[in-house]
Amino acid sequence: MPVEIVTLASSPVEDVTEFVGTVKSRRTSTIQSQVEGFLTRIAVTSGTRVNRGTLLFEIDSATQQAAVAGLESTKAAREADAAYARQQAARVKALFEAGAASQQEVEQSATAVKTTEAQLRAIDDQIRQQRAELAYYRVTAPAAGVVGDIPVRQGDRVTRSTPLTTIDDNSGMEIYLNIPVQRAPELRTGLAVRVLNEAGELLSAEKVTFVAGSVDDGTQTVLAKAALGNPGGRFRTDQFVRAQLVWSSAPGLRIPVTAALRINGQYFVFVAEGGQGGTVARQRPVTLGAVTGQDYVVTSGLKEGDRLIVSGIQKIGDGAPVQAMPPAAGTGAR
Repeated sequence: MPVEIVTLASSPVEDVTEFVGTVKSRRTSTIQSQVEGFLTRIAVTSGTRVNRGTLLFEIDSATQQAAVAGLESTKAAREADAAYARQQAARVKALFEAGAASQQEVEQSATAVKTTEAQLRAIDDQIRQQRAELAYYRVTAPAAGVVGDIPVRQGDRVTRSTPLTTIDDNSGMEIYLNIPVQRAPELRTGLAVRVLNEAGELLSAEKVTFVAGSVDDGTQTVLAKAALGNPGGRFRTDQFVRAQLVWSSAPGLRIPVTAALRINGQYFVFVAEGGQGGTVARQRPVTLGAVTGQDYVVTSGLKEGDRLIVSGIQKIGDGAPVQAMPPAAGTGAR
């Protein structure tokens, strides 16, 4: 029987577990107002890319503007009082030097100057505070990014606890992986993480950068994070991705899935052995581990250098004479 035969050779065998990871932005800002009032303008739309300082929302500020205007009017009166007090102090000082005023009058005029100037400084402080408060009626972007959903509408009354929108900067991303607590002792920073697409193709190769120090009591998992490069903006916040976590890598043997037979729960393979009568097939029990791609990882039963029969195994039996034929494309020493 012509069969395909490959010579087994050791190769790196990885202990890999696949998880569903969640992409998170490391630069997500939740936008909320620092004042209360009615929303008079929404200056952006969802999905708009904005820069730091870009106007997002405006809140009715008429009352606050009136408060600032009232304080500025009061300041004008205080400035006049301070100027008059200084003039009076100068007159009293001149009279005192001429012997026409007492020391008490000099002290009283000096006290009046200090009082009016203190009142003027207090008004200045109040105006600065109210102007800073007035600036809060214009909600601006704290950082560059993309505007998220806007759940409010023009005319809504907003408070300090009302979420207005979010700003996401997708240039700094992370993958969140929830690892079962049973494997937590093996979890450490530096482990390789591979992000795959739906077809199993590699999108990004990263490493674990953070391991939580506690277990989530609801899911009995440990949170691990890996920094994620995002060239071209292919990933988005809260996106689910296929992620493989590589626990370890060591030399081992792999065989094609099609080269193994399962009989009564036991796996068998055929190896080619040479003798005086030619090459014969010998059935051999093996212990197989996880499937990686199209291969089984061999735990025991085979060794490096064994000649494994990888085709026609359904048509041969133990001791059957076989003849090697060229391996098909894509097969060879493993």
